[in-house]
Amino acid sequence: MDEIAPGVWHWTALRESIGHTVDSYYLAEERVAIDPMLPPDRPDWFQPENAILTTRHHDREAWLLGATVWVVEHGAHELEGRGEFRTYSWGDELPGGLRAYEVAALSPDETALHSPAHRALAVGDGVIRWDTDGPLDFVPDRFMDDPERDKAGLRAAYQGLLELDFDLLLLAHGGPIIDDGKEQLRAFVEV
Repeated sequence: MDEIAPGVWHWTALRESIGHTVDSYYLAEERVAIDPMLPPDRPDWFQPENAILTTRHHDREAWLLGATVWVVEHGAHELEGRGEFRTYSWGDELPGGLRAYEVAALSPDETALHSPAHRALAVGDGVIRWDTDGPLDFVPDRFMDDPERDKAGLRAAYQGLLELDFDLLLLAHGGPIIDDGKEQLRAFVEV
């Protein structure tokens, strides 16, 4: 686990179901994990009380944390029977002071989570990086129902999120952007 900003921790772990490493985050003071896998070497101070998912597909190992799992109501139907969880709606303030924002393109429950305290925006599958230091990109077209429509919808949703105050862009796939996440997201959506 690496502290990428004061109180914001990042780690990667292999998600065997997709055959790739994925990215997870922990807001230490708030005791909130975002899209969590178990950390490879779980430190004693890692004690999440809440695990918040940006999309139903990111339940990952959330129930293994012993925390309250939160999923947006639009995706909750697919998690029935996996474990107990609570639902949230777009616009809700969540544990740790995070606020949920609608993205909804790509999948109907695609969500962004904004942390004003950390000036961070966490996103699900709508935007990724193939390499840790690479440019932002979309998931491959084969994961989209209608690539042209989905990409336009994602660009429009992220354009609206540029009104939020953030520098950290916490990607679920490809590693965080630490200093200029907002500017990189702006360049990506304005292509």
